[in-house]
Amino acid sequence: MSTDAIVILKDDHKKIKKLFREFQSAGENAQAAKGRVVKEIIEELTVHTYLENEVMYPEVRRLLPDLEDDVLESYEEHHVADVLCAELAAMDAGDERFDAKTTVLIENVSHHIEEEEQDWFPRVRDGLGRKQLQELGGRMQQMREKAPRSPSQPSALKKAVDAVIA
Repeated sequence: MSTDAIVILKDDHKKIKKLFREFQSAGENAQAAKGRVVKEIIEELTVHTYLENEVMYPEVRRLLPDLEDDVLESYEEHHVADVLCAELAAMDAGDERFDAKTTVLIENVSHHIEEEEQDWFPRVRDGLGRKQLQELGGRMQQMREKAPRSPSQPSALKKAVDAVIA
C-alpha cells in the first residue's frame, strides 16, 4: 500500500463514492439498507476529514502559502459535511428528511472530492513532491487507527469546533 498522501486520500474518495452509489441505488423503501450505508458513510467521512484537517491541510497551508484560500475553503466544506453527518447520526432512516439530508451530503461531498482531485491535488503534488507526500501519508496512516469514527467522539467534535473558530 502506498504511503503517498494523495493516493491515500483518493483511495478514501473511491470508498466514499462507492457508498454514495449504494445509497442512491438502494431503492425508495429500503430504509434498513439506507440506514446501514449512511452509518458507513458517516464513519468513512469522519475518519477522512479528520486526517485531512489534522495532517494534510495544516501542512499544505504551511508549506504552500499560495494554496491558503483553497485550504480555508476545504475546512469550510468539511464543516458543512461534519454538521450533516452529526445530524444524520442522530436521525432514524425512517425520518422524513433522512433521504433529503443524505442527498445534500452526497452533493456537497461529491463537489468537494471533484475540486480536490481535479484542481487541488495536482497543485499540491507539484508543490510538495514525492518525499513530503510520503511523509504526510505515513503520518495519516498512523493517525487512522485512532481517528474518530463517529461525529460525537470528542476528537471529531474538537475538529468541528476548530473549523468554526479557526
